[in-house]
Amino acid sequence: MPEETLPASIRVFIALAPPDPAKEELVRELRPAYGTHPRMRWNRVEDWHITLAFLGELPVGTVPLLRPPLARVAAAHLSPRLTLRGGGGFDDRVLWTGIDGDLGGLHELAADVRAAVRDCGIVFEERPLRPHLTLARARRGDRSSVSEIAAGLAGFTGRPWAAERLHLVGSNAARSSGPIHYRDITAWPLGAGDRGDTSSAPRPAMDGHDSAHPPAGTAHEG
Repeated sequence: MPEETLPASIRVFIALAPPDPAKEELVRELRPAYGTHPRMRWNRVEDWHITLAFLGELPVGTVPLLRPPLARVAAAHLSPRLTLRGGGGFDDRVLWTGIDGDLGGLHELAADVRAAVRDCGIVFEERPLRPHLTLARARRGDRSSVSEIAAGLAGFTGRPWAAERLHLVGSNAARSSGPIHYRDITAWPLGAGDRGDTSSAPRPAMDGHDSAHPPAGTAHEG
């Protein structure tokens, strides 16, 4: 049989993910919308994440360079306590819920993550951090579903939770016409002290602006 051709590159980002209880709480809030808007392209709940740095397409051989510095960044930062809150849309196409809580700690963590990436010699587009979870995308021509669902999320405030791990994530976005799936390349516990390149075992999927509500029309990484 012919050998499988491995990809030469992978789309990569660095993120946090809410724990299962926080996701389940939001799922309950979204359940009516799942029924009334079945044609929305709903993201898999296990893929929900807060992007700290979107690196884009990287050569596969570059990815190991990120592991030691990101492990050190994770060890040096305490877990920020965050909350899922409200909802909104990017350009009437992308539905999100916002992030509240320790936004100062979140921005500091993102700044150190991005500095670590730059120190590896990796060039990426540094967009302003606008913490959010992407929940769904509207189909082309649907100009109302995102705003309708976001209005239903306006009063939602979840319970606080602590981000436990820093995730280095890869996606199939550049090589597939089907749904986008994510997988942990590596994940490190936050606030664990300087353990060098100690990391958790990779898992098949993720557990997952200064305002909790990114403004509509903001550039979105996915």
